[in-house]
Amino acid sequence: QVHLVESGGGSVQAGGSLRLSCAASGPMHRRLLMGWFRQAPGKEREGVAALYTAGDGTYYADSVKERFTVSRDNAENTLTLQMNSLKLEDTAMYYCAAGSGAYGLGLETELFDFWGQGTQVTVSS
Repeated sequence: QVHLVESGGGSVQAGGSLRLSCAASGPMHRRLLMGWFRQAPGKEREGVAALYTAGDGTYYADSVKERFTVSRDNAENTLTLQMNSLKLEDTAMYYCAAGSGAYGLGLETELFDFWGQGTQVTVSS
């Protein structure tokens, strides 16, 4: 199975930036759906951004558009989330996820089969 490990979380002041990375290992398909999700205490997990490991297409939640950028480095099997202009409400545990991509591009949790253990992002004022 695919194994995912997140890194890059930490504490930052509002308006600052962080870059999260997700390293993937194990059997890989030619085309996977990969994404970032987040979950704050007492709230449901929500999708942040997603893309395919091959071809075109990115998808962002409205709350992070123009601030976050998701990208891939297939040579190193790495998924990156660049987070700029961070807000207090961005504080959450951030998870990397992967799915087969057979059902299209989106942020529904049902599209993803494998999940990392998360990296904490804390934004303070």
